[in-house]
Amino acid sequence: MERLVDTHCHIAMDDFTPDLEEVLERARLSGVERMLVVGSDERGGEEALGLVRRYPGSGLYAAAGIHPHDSATVLGRIPERTRERAREESVVAVGETGLDYYYDHSPRGVQRDLFALHIALSRELGKPLVVHVRDAYEDALDILRAEKASDAGGVIHCFSGDREHAVVALEMGFFISFAGPLTYPKNSSLRETAALVPLDMVLCETDSPYLSPQPRRGKRNEPANVRHVYETLSAVRKIPLDVLAEAVRLNAERLFGWSSQK
Repeated sequence: MERLVDTHCHIAMDDFTPDLEEVLERARLSGVERMLVVGSDERGGEEALGLVRRYPGSGLYAAAGIHPHDSATVLGRIPERTRERAREESVVAVGETGLDYYYDHSPRGVQRDLFALHIALSRELGKPLVVHVRDAYEDALDILRAEKASDAGGVIHCFSGDREHAVVALEMGFFISFAGPLTYPKNSSLRETAALVPLDMVLCETDSPYLSPQPRRGKRNEPANVRHVYETLSAVRKIPLDVLAEAVRLNAERLFGWSSQK
């Protein structure tokens, strides 16, 4: 079976409390060897790291940061507890962070300021960024460039931009990650972009419990479903699934340093 990784999931959320053991087992049976458990706020970062500690040696790693939705709740600053958590060895990335102009749950100026602070933290720690962007690609890419985010690198998670956005992100050394929306029938332009991203810069994720792939639409998403994303991407790129899986696995190791983690 192909060796898969899910480079973005939120399985520390309450949605998974009743059946977490079964979720992890289904992921294992689907070939998922490693998962990045992402924290999106203070509590989420603490729970993501707690989950990693609860299952040592299980291929779980954490990311810690403040989602743009929550920028205003932390007054546009990174809480000290989140900064401390980001320094932990099992925390391999800073985020998720970024900009979301679709919902505008926090003022855009506050989002931009907090995003810049996350970039500074990632550069300080030498850990990559996990970047969320929705309806804000021009501003997000401008901030990444202005704040020298390429020094630390990172990933544009659940990519939803166009070909030009991908090119700019790639030029800054950022990986492009695709999730369930890649499988949706209406997203032909996204699949066209996915076919053009260099194989050594592409990642796959679920963003569980959100954005279930087409075969699971309407149901809670979970890491086992990342296989559907891989299958769609391999078809789009016209390469065997095992070739894609090996490339994505090596890409994730290169970005997150998983190969050097215990």
